[in-house]
Amino acid sequence: MTERQANAGPAAGRVYLVGAGPGDPELLTLRAVRLLQQTEVIVYDHLVSSAVLDFVSPSAERIYAGKRRNEHTMRQEQINALLIKLALEGKHVVRLKGGDPFIFGRGGEELQALAAHGVAFEVVPGVTAASGVSSYAGIPLTHRDFAQSCLFVTGHLKDGTADLDWPSLVRPNQTVVVYMGLGGLADICRQMMAHGAAPDLPIAVVQDGSIASQRVVTGTLADIPERVAREGLRSPCLTIIGHVVSLHDTLAWFRPDRSSTAA
Repeated sequence: MTERQANAGPAAGRVYLVGAGPGDPELLTLRAVRLLQQTEVIVYDHLVSSAVLDFVSPSAERIYAGKRRNEHTMRQEQINALLIKLALEGKHVVRLKGGDPFIFGRGGEELQALAAHGVAFEVVPGVTAASGVSSYAGIPLTHRDFAQSCLFVTGHLKDGTADLDWPSLVRPNQTVVVYMGLGGLADICRQMMAHGAAPDLPIAVVQDGSIASQRVVTGTLADIPERVAREGLRSPCLTIIGHVVSLHDTLAWFRPDRSSTAA
């Protein structure tokens, strides 16, 4: 494989931490495609679409390490150990993650483990879900009339309640993008309203962004949990909060097999 500038290490193998983007394979970088076609081993997550996996070399060993909410094929520690083992055996490994590996992808944790064992690695960025999914939903994250800043947060719940910096989420003239927030959607909306956000603040929940099964449900903080439940959305979903959501009807350009839903 072509080696680019990366950290040096004594191991003969190398791990390539690659972002797969939000789902549409045409959003892969050229570097990502080349590595997928040349790799000996691929370790991939459940957010990686089947169309992206079509680029993987037929001779490559495929190892599924997917993690869903409350359903882990491998614990993070096991994934770290696997990557180290493969690299120390002299393998060239692509660690493939949905979106961008450095944005809520635990990429930094995995590279720390590799570095501690002297394993050489390279990072190939991907289109993060916030950017890719919002673009395919026709919702610009910034707009001079509506939002001059954008905040990315994770919606994972801790001990049954959302553990977020609520005052920062309700500041005016910004867009909030919540990764992995479907399970805590009702709590997130309730907390934002309790901390001063207007009940009629626009919000969108996008399922399967950028691929044929994409669905978009729009509403307000006050009614989106009910609308999402009625539509039966399932993970993976991305939540976009802010006045930019009002542009969805005008700017939605992507026409997947299932029509988007604006309730």
